[in-house]
Amino acid sequence: MSNGIPPRFDLPIPDRADIITDNVLKLAEATPNPRLRFIFQTLIKHLHGFVNETDLTTEEWMAAIQFLTRVGQTHTSFRPEMNTLSSVLGVSALVDALNNPVEGNATESTLLGPFYTDDTAHIANGEGIASEGKGEYMYVEGQVVTTEGVPIPGAIIDTWESDSDGFYDMQFSNRSHPDCRGRLQCANDGSFGFRAVVPAPYPIPGDGPVSELLLAMNRHNMRPSHLHIMVEAPGYHKLVTAFFPEGCKYIQSDSVFGIKKSLIVKLEHIDDEGETRKRGFPAGASFELMRLRIVMLTNEQFKSYRAKNAESKRTA
Repeated sequence: MSNGIPPRFDLPIPDRADIITDNVLKLAEATPNPRLRFIFQTLIKHLHGFVNETDLTTEEWMAAIQFLTRVGQTHTSFRPEMNTLSSVLGVSALVDALNNPVEGNATESTLLGPFYTDDTAHIANGEGIASEGKGEYMYVEGQVVTTEGVPIPGAIIDTWESDSDGFYDMQFSNRSHPDCRGRLQCANDGSFGFRAVVPAPYPIPGDGPVSELLLAMNRHNMRPSHLHIMVEAPGYHKLVTAFFPEGCKYIQSDSVFGIKKSLIVKLEHIDDEGETRKRGFPAGASFELMRLRIVMLTNEQFKSYRAKNAESKRTA
């Protein structure tokens, strides 16, 4: 059935390959939304340019179509294969970087990742996000402040991480409650603290089309250990970020390009049974301490930086 849109003009019948590109671009000019028109025309130019530059064969293009088809067929809410493809090609990290510019001392953003969920437990400052036995003890403490260093009282922190085996709670079929994740509110001085476990590096799924792509490129599929944190406060731009303990062997080759230098943190080893009990850990005599200073942008600051970044792209 026709979609009801009549032909607006007659296109020249192609007798050269470049006329095909010209015709597609001409049709894209009819896109009513100016932003979509720009996106479609730019995509067409680059996609057709890629085909020309590589002198792509019919077999290669069909293989690409079949690959993308399998990516779509593999994709589910628990296995976001299309998101993973975007990530391993660096597109997700690039979009995040362009859309979340910072200046000065503001904390940088990074990828949300596929394992965030609203299904999480509210905890009080100082309580734990991980059940016993999930890994080596880690205590996370810090303060949420403005770019001028003024505390932001009542900021809400969502945090989630993998266990010591590199698994998130959502990956267990017998999951009965949230684990290794929690939501807490900063104190009036912007301070926060919670018990956690030292996160482990883990692989992105190794049994699908994206994994085959990585093997074809001779690339590993590992992510370095990291702790996810999302911070919200009225009047401030929501911050989605993560912190990466230094020393992980994958820290300079993250398979999804999510690391930024400012987000690498040093863990301090505390070997003191009294201090361990004071932090609420039930066993052992030591833990790792992660200290964080999270600097948020106001909504106005973010809009200003975003506009400045967009303008620099236009004039480059």
